[in-house]
Amino acid sequence: MKLLPSLALVSLGLASMAFGEALYTIPDGVETRWASPENPTGERGKGAPTQGGRKGAAFFPLKAGESRTLAEVKAGSGMVRRVWMTLNDRSPKMLRGLRLDMYWDGARYPAVSAPVGDFFGVGLGRIVPFQSALFSSPEGRSFNASVPMPFRNGMRIVLTNESGVDQPQVYYDVDYTLGDQHPGEALYFHAVFRRENPTKLQRDYELLPHLTGKGRYLGTNIGVIVDGLRYGTSWWGEGEVKIYLDGDQELPTLAGTGTEDYIGTGYGMESYAHQYQGAPISDHAKQRYAFYRYHVVDPIYFRREIRVTLQQIGFLWSNNGTPEKPLLPPIYRAGEGLQELDLKHLPQVNLYERADDYSSCTYFYLDRAENGLPALAPVSERTRGL
Repeated sequence: MKLLPSLALVSLGLASMAFGEALYTIPDGVETRWASPENPTGERGKGAPTQGGRKGAAFFPLKAGESRTLAEVKAGSGMVRRVWMTLNDRSPKMLRGLRLDMYWDGARYPAVSAPVGDFFGVGLGRIVPFQSALFSSPEGRSFNASVPMPFRNGMRIVLTNESGVDQPQVYYDVDYTLGDQHPGEALYFHAVFRRENPTKLQRDYELLPHLTGKGRYLGTNIGVIVDGLRYGTSWWGEGEVKIYLDGDQELPTLAGTGTEDYIGTGYGMESYAHQYQGAPISDHAKQRYAFYRYHVVDPIYFRREIRVTLQQIGFLWSNNGTPEKPLLPPIYRAGEGLQELDLKHLPQVNLYERADDYSSCTYFYLDRAENGLPALAPVSERTRGL
């Protein structure tokens, strides 16, 4: 039986070896290509032409306002299998200011449009060592993505410098194959970045705004900057993830039990990185958190529409009727309406509504090359307050 390098096989386990292909077989008609500064077009026999092949073009500078095509296939099917990058300037402004766009099958609008740092698995404009099934930074100096990204008729990956300052060095590889034969049900990879600074009381943050089509929700990485002036050091992460599927209205089909619960831990959040869930950044001193969950072994399918949200709810423990940790009123009880809590006469345990700085990069597969979601926010909104 011939093994096809298809997303149908991959979707059974994205971390499976070689995307479901046996290591000891060669699929008919499939060729390997690398796009890099040494061979930007990925053409056969065109690699490393400068300086006699002695490492003449390992990187390129990217001036402020400049765009560069990292990889392009003008026609034909294939699969992007790995993307690696490292940068000389890895400042928060640069990681949020560099925009990565990916286009499939000649689409006018990108399926992926996100800041570089957030796309590669860690938010807040910071880079730290971590390892997951889909993204990694082995020593906190590089970016790796190993998500399969099929295309049927060409692809294009573009990097744009919107930071306002020059990037001295961009190193990268886009590793892909040509000639892959995808089944009709194969889906396109998408990613969307969002930020609300701050969120609105009792309006759940949208990890994935309402989206129509058929596909698979793959997961998300989330960044939170706590409003410590208003909420002190009280716990912020009681909000539940809600996933509205295929006709859900007021209530979702899938509902979690808390923010840290969603990423597989409990009773707070410390730093860790596992295959499908983790929190690479848990900075209690600065009250900044970055965490992820990838639905590889627990797939979430939608056939008509989907919407994914995360509530902003905190937890407050009282001591003799007053808050254990001081808060700036007004503070509202979690629940319908806005009922202000009396901070001098509190029950022992309290859930309360919050508004903090939330950002996210959410990943999904869809049955079309364009998703119709709003364009990436301007760089000023992406970088404010980092």
